[in-house]
Amino acid sequence: MIGGTGFEVGGEPSLIDTPYGRLMAAATELCGREVLFIPRHGEAHLPPHRVNYRALLWAARASGAVRVVSTNTVGSMAWHPVGSLVIPTDFVDFTKSRPSTFFEEEAVHVDLTAPYCPEVRRALAAGAEAAGALVSDGIYVCTEGPHLESPAQIRMLRQFGDVVGMTGYPEVVLARELELCYASICIVTNPAAGMRKDSMSAAEIRTEMAISARLLREVIEAAITMIPEERGCSCGRALAEARL
Repeated sequence: MIGGTGFEVGGEPSLIDTPYGRLMAAATELCGREVLFIPRHGEAHLPPHRVNYRALLWAARASGAVRVVSTNTVGSMAWHPVGSLVIPTDFVDFTKSRPSTFFEEEAVHVDLTAPYCPEVRRALAAGAEAAGALVSDGIYVCTEGPHLESPAQIRMLRQFGDVVGMTGYPEVVLARELELCYASICIVTNPAAGMRKDSMSAAEIRTEMAISARLLREVIEAAITMIPEERGCSCGRALAEARL
């Protein structure tokens, strides 16, 4: 599990060394399954454009994980109410400066026809239903940050997706390059800029995430029990025909 702002599951902390740097993680157990929890922003709460995304995904695979569930906070550019959940089906990237591949010296083009693992997505949707959460599909638009978007930016971005955040990319692509199953579950913490009359502060976003954290944990715990033991998706064969 890669946890975003305001989401934790506890566990025994340890340091994991990767070729991209060292990070903190915690091993724990949820619903009878061994889980590695990695706080995305680290102890210093790095801003989104400085998160070491390659280290996050590398640490997951090096620890033996084959599936990754990511939690993200997002603003709604459509009808999604604050406190509801969105499980992305696709993404659009508007970031600028983030390393987005493990293959810097090799032409590797992984297929992203279904960028999020369908098996993990189905489990998250079923977990949300079991927890009584309001959940929907949507397209995730990722911006660079660290500032929130302007109303003009949101008017443009609404043409491309439903929710906007700063951390969903490049995680989704890096997971595919490592042949990991990956899916995200997003908490809607605010209407995007221009979608309401007054402004929105970062403190308000964090407060809303804290309110929704218990529901999000219930959803994930239910989802974990619904993920098949054996992978039936194609995520684990992503590199089979990806090299030129």
